[in-house]
Amino acid sequence: MPPIAVTGSTGRLGSRVVDRLHAAGVAQRLVVRDPSRAPHVVGAEIVTAEYGDADAVRSALDGVDVVFMVSGSESIDRVDRHRTFIDAARAAGVRHLVYTSFFGASPDATFTLVRDHWATEQHIRASGLAFIILRDNLYADFVPLMMDDEGVIRGPAGDGRATVVAQDDIADVAAAVLQNPDVHADACYDMTGPESLTMTEIAAIASSAMGRDVRFHNETIDEAYASRAKYNAPQWQVDAWVSTYTAIAAGELDGVSKAIPDITGRPATSLADLLLSLS
Repeated sequence: MPPIAVTGSTGRLGSRVVDRLHAAGVAQRLVVRDPSRAPHVVGAEIVTAEYGDADAVRSALDGVDVVFMVSGSESIDRVDRHRTFIDAARAAGVRHLVYTSFFGASPDATFTLVRDHWATEQHIRASGLAFIILRDNLYADFVPLMMDDEGVIRGPAGDGRATVVAQDDIADVAAAVLQNPDVHADACYDMTGPESLTMTEIAAIASSAMGRDVRFHNETIDEAYASRAKYNAPQWQVDAWVSTYTAIAAGELDGVSKAIPDITGRPATSLADLLLSLS
């Protein structure tokens, strides 16, 4: 059988998918920007291509039927790079594309980066490729990274809720659908944890699981921009950081999906269990 092509194998999610496919004995072709950073997987092919390089992508995906496309790094031209990759995949003869999108993808999403995912989804749908879209909620794994040195999570999330999801759960689903793409063709699955939580509840769970004082400070919009000004990031990126929280406040990350238990046959991982496993 042709190998499954996996992008993002040097990242947190892609590397997990590679491990699962390898454990299942699946032949893989790892598409990377920097071959020196590619994971060492016995039997896996390593090919070099960037999303925006159509010729390199077409060559990298030649002879491949199924591709796992991890969304590209955040940038002002991310949608253009995604479109180039999708068109090159189609030109290479790819049949199935599994794409990591974001929960609640829409053209007017409050979280600005989610609009990129919507545009990418629309291009995939128009491409003629069979697709499986995994719409990830916020990564539960990143909760510790949301805290400052004092254990405070700061952002204008109010009493809104998010259904944070474990990356291991997403990887389990991705590996499953990559091996049986016909069963899941043209499906769109929401990837969520088992419960929808406010940021105050997330802080309380983190405090208990991590054995330290963690709390949530509900910033105003002005406070959120001011507290992030020290990073001297471009405006589009600061807007994205702040709108992560305003999207929660707007209720756009709220909602529990059954996709993970339905596909994996086990419950989605709770935030408490995940954080305990990391401690």
